[in-house]
Amino acid sequence: MEEYSLILLSGGIGTRMKRPVPKQFLLVGGKPIIVHVLEKIDGIDEIKEIIIPSPPQYIEKTLEIIKSFRVLTPVYCIEGGRTRQESVYKALQEVSHADVIIHEAVRPFVTREEFLQLMNFPSEAAIYGTDIPFTVLEGVKFVEKNLNRNRLVNVQLPQKFKTEKLKIAHEYARQNNLHYTEDASLYFDYFQSNIDILQGSDYNIKITKPIDLLISEIIYKEYILAGSHQ
Repeated sequence: MEEYSLILLSGGIGTRMKRPVPKQFLLVGGKPIIVHVLEKIDGIDEIKEIIIPSPPQYIEKTLEIIKSFRVLTPVYCIEGGRTRQESVYKALQEVSHADVIIHEAVRPFVTREEFLQLMNFPSEAAIYGTDIPFTVLEGVKFVEKNLNRNRLVNVQLPQKFKTEKLKIAHEYARQNNLHYTEDASLYFDYFQSNIDILQGSDYNIKITKPIDLLISEIIYKEYILAGSHQ
């Protein structure tokens, strides 16, 4: 298996959560959300380093948490960008390996097995995704187009790419003032090449709003503590 760098996005400052600290530091099951993720990553031999783009005012706090929970994988905490895309770009400049995985600090219920499955999958670019169980229409102030939900995917992380190819796509986006909300869409727009979609999990939620924090406590109690989530 290849050796990987992992970029763990931790750039939130808590605006939508309406809390005094960023959501990655809020507690779920008595532990900071980011720690749940680090515990899944730590000890995976193929992941040789973790790079965490962070708001500059929270770098020290992030490092304190990493130290207190005794994370063994080498971790490098860097100053993130103004946007998610810029944070990934800056982190890519620090990556030491030919293959990179991208994950978010606020997706605490990812499993170790999902990381391993992603790395073992025989494709240089792959993501997780789930079906969309509701109707989606295109439009802003009025309906403009029907969309076939059977052809749509709810994009999840982690995702994996070849480091140099993702760098090239990011450079192109920067030069042309193109903005994306995640890296699979950026990568696909540039290379127009296959990105495999692995079956994601309904539990792998992104904690963004207060309601997500309530849901996460339920998931933790009913799913994690029940022992079915590794």
